[in-house]
Formats: sequence, C-alpha cells, structure tokens
Amino acid sequence: MSPVIPPRTRALLERATQGHGGPSAAALGVVNAAGEQATVLLGTLQRPERPADAPPLRADSWWDLASLTKPLLTAREVLRAAERGLLDLDDPLGTHLPDLAWMPGQTGGDGLRERTLRHLLTHSAGLHAWAKLFTWGDERTIRARFLHEPWPVSEAGPVVYSDLGYVLLGRVLERLHGRPLRDLPLDGGLTFTPDPARAVATEHCLWRERLLRGETHDENAAAMGGVAGHAGLFGTLGGVLRQGELLLRGGWLSPAAQAETLRPQVEGRTLAFVTSSPGWSGGSLASPAAFGHTGFTGTGLWVDPARGLAWTLLTNRVHPTRHTSFDIQCLRRAVGNTLLAAQGV
Repeated sequence: MSPVIPPRTRALLERATQGHGGPSAAALGVVNAAGEQATVLLGTLQRPERPADAPPLRADSWWDLASLTKPLLTAREVLRAAERGLLDLDDPLGTHLPDLAWMPGQTGGDGLRERTLRHLLTHSAGLHAWAKLFTWGDERTIRARFLHEPWPVSEAGPVVYSDLGYVLLGRVLERLHGRPLRDLPLDGGLTFTPDPARAVATEHCLWRERLLRGETHDENAAAMGGVAGHAGLFGTLGGVLRQGELLLRGGWLSPAAQAETLRPQVEGRTLAFVTSSPGWSGGSLASPAAFGHTGFTGTGLWVDPARGLAWTLLTNRVHPTRHTSFDIQCLRRAVGNTLLAAQGV
C-alpha cells in the first residue's frame, strides 16, 4: 500500500505553522521500502513583517538539519571508514588523535584517550554535553584549543548526549581523509553550502546579531567554519527522505555495517540513532524496532522497519527565537502516531 498523509496529520501541521510562537514552515514526507512517497509543504521560508512578502516554502528549500548531522554525516562516515579498513569501532580515540590532551596529572588509565569510537558514537564516553566553544576565538584558535583542552570524563557506559563527542569524531574523520568535513562528498539533497535564497530561516542569532538563512544555526559549528561533527548539514525534504528510504530497505551502508549500525548498543541507542521507547519523539505507536534522530532547529527523521515506513518532519521551530512555548516534541509524537495509524499496518 502506498503511504498516505492523512487529513488529521496535515491539520496538526497547519495549526502549528499558523499558531503564535510556532514555526513558519513545515515539511513532512513519508516513504515505504518500494520508494513510494507522500509529502506535504506548509508555510513560508520566514515570517515577514507583511504577509504578502512571505517567500513560500518549496520542495527544494534547504533546511538546517542541526543534529541530524550526527547520524547522516558523521556516524555514517565513521562506519564507511570501518568498511574500508581505515579504523575499527573499538579503536581508542588516542589512536586517531594522538595529540589529544591528557588530563592534568594523568599518565594512563581510563581517560578520554582510551575511550573508543564506539563510546563516542553511542554517547557513552562520559563526556560533557556541550561547551561554549564559539566564545574561544576564531576558527583556528577553537580547532587548536579543542584538542589541547583537558576534557574531563566520567565513568564510561551511561548515556550522556554529547555534542563534544561528535566534534571529536569529526576531527577523526578529517585526519583519516586529510581534508575538512566540508570537502567530503554528499548524497543528493544534502549540502554544507545552501543557497540562502532557498534556505528556511532559523533564529535571529544574538551572537551574530542577524537572522540566519543558509548559515549554520549551531554556534559552535558555525565558529568552526560552518560544519563540525555534530552540526552543519543542510538538506531538502527529498534529500532527507531519501536517507530514510535507504535505511528502511538497505543500501545506506554495506549490509554488515548497516546491521551493526542499527543494532542496539547501549540503553536507548544504536551507533547512530535513538531507539523506540516510551516517550520518544517518534510516537507511541511505533514498533520496538523503530529508530530515529532529531535536530535542535526542529528537524527529525524516523524509520520503522516493522511497519515498512520512514518519515521526516522538518520545521524551523527556532524561528525567530528558540525561546517560545511551542512544544516540538508533542508535534513530533502526534505526527508519528497519526501517520502510523493511517497506513493500515
């Protein structure tokens, strides 16, 4: 059966884009393993002072994917490197970043250098979640200091969602390939350099003092040249939906690498995604086999192999500010539940 977007789901998105404090735009796509799709586009690229000036959302509009960069770029490229024999997931981080700082007084033992790439992929390395890297200086200063900084780590194992871990994975990839992340090839519908005229607006940035369109929203990634291991990827609706289709039917990686990527590794996480659990963003009607990931700007991708469906919901929920009462998690769950209920699976 071809996927459908039911009227109830569309009504949820219309209410969100028309309501006070909600996003100016929303794009939803659903695809099955045969590649059959259904999509809906609502709203405008930004909220203008006069409604007549509102540039309409289009299918080829670029969205700041934020933390969808983690699975769709960084984790995937690490797994591709494993496929080529360039690394092993259980390599200690220090093997690939030998100039990474030691903790003061540390001469060995279970520090960050000994945590593995698998730990970083699954957010179980014991790193802090975030730091204000963008306040450290220019790009060269930040990149140098990041490796010299003696990052403390707690016990390995418990999941602590960490941008810092994925910044480190991005640096590992740059060392392996001998070039910056922004020079890596990407699938169609994904880019690091979107046309601002076709980009969906995000936030009026207090640091940059301007409204962002086609610029990386994440301050740390922006300060490191626009892309880092945790953020900086842009995509169209079709580009993100294509990733969901490949994850659903195979072909995102080699069969062995894709199977390992999607296998639960630690509580609630695979090597690249969050697994279905009570209260997760994909909705309570998703099967236990479902997985997905979200981005701070209001984006998300979910795949449910047992239901034979993948879907992406793209919004600019931070526009013109992140400080609103709009509940993006409630919308994500409602969209997932109404979509799955309408497919007859």
